[in-house]
Amino acid sequence: MYAGLGIVLFRSVEIALFVLYMMSVTMIVGGIYIMHEILQIHRWDMIAIVSLIGALGMGKIVTRVAMEPLREYFNHLEHFSKETLHELNLPINTITANLSMLRKTNEDEKSIKRLERIEMATVMLKERYNELDYLIKKQMERENIETFDLRELIQERLVFLRPLYPNARWEVTDEACLVMLDRIGFAKVIDNLIDNGIKYSSSSAFIHIVLEGNKLSIRDEGRGMDEMTLVRIFDQYYQSDATMAGYGIGLGLVKRYCDRYKIGLHVHSRPDEGTCVTLELNRGTYGK
Repeated sequence: MYAGLGIVLFRSVEIALFVLYMMSVTMIVGGIYIMHEILQIHRWDMIAIVSLIGALGMGKIVTRVAMEPLREYFNHLEHFSKETLHELNLPINTITANLSMLRKTNEDEKSIKRLERIEMATVMLKERYNELDYLIKKQMERENIETFDLRELIQERLVFLRPLYPNARWEVTDEACLVMLDRIGFAKVIDNLIDNGIKYSSSSAFIHIVLEGNKLSIRDEGRGMDEMTLVRIFDQYYQSDATMAGYGIGLGLVKRYCDRYKIGLHVHSRPDEGTCVTLELNRGTYGK
């Protein structure tokens, strides 16, 4: 509904701007003609000043006509997004509450496994909800900068990711590391890097995570990349293997996040030897 409304709205704005532009040019040219030929004003400095004032006035009118419907449209879209998020949150919480009750009344192995699968699907749905909420806030430039321990965030993400990749092996070396960043956004960075490492590895992927000093490294032992691929990995929608699931936007999001928060991003890879992505952080600082 909003997509169709947006197309109609932008088309109307284009028409309105074109009409106003033609009217503005006509009025300015007409005004110059009247002052010079009819009123016999031959001081071009005065004519230029009057024309400039007229152009500024018409520019203000054009801006108001163009921006007002756009502002109204985006306000409606923001309101709609918030309502949708709220409505999504209610069934998620309902499923979670009922799962807890079902666990108490079902003790056979098959029922427990089914409930575990439902619970995992609910957790994934909750993650998508958080991501959608994060992306909407990012579009509105409402960042939530907070101080947190990166080690705790890594452990939190591993609790979520390990059940999704039961065949993967993990080696984690970490230490306390306080940073001041957008926590939800950094969680997405970790998820994307680990997901890529597993996606481009064999069925028994081996993921090495090292948090030491001000550096976080995530390394896999997968197929790796050649230099030509490395040049393009941050391009939006680019995928080195079109047969892989996904849309080729994960590393682009990682790059934009790192650029936004001035995090050093280094990628080292060799064919058949795996890939290592290192994030160089500014401890306890943001935007410095």
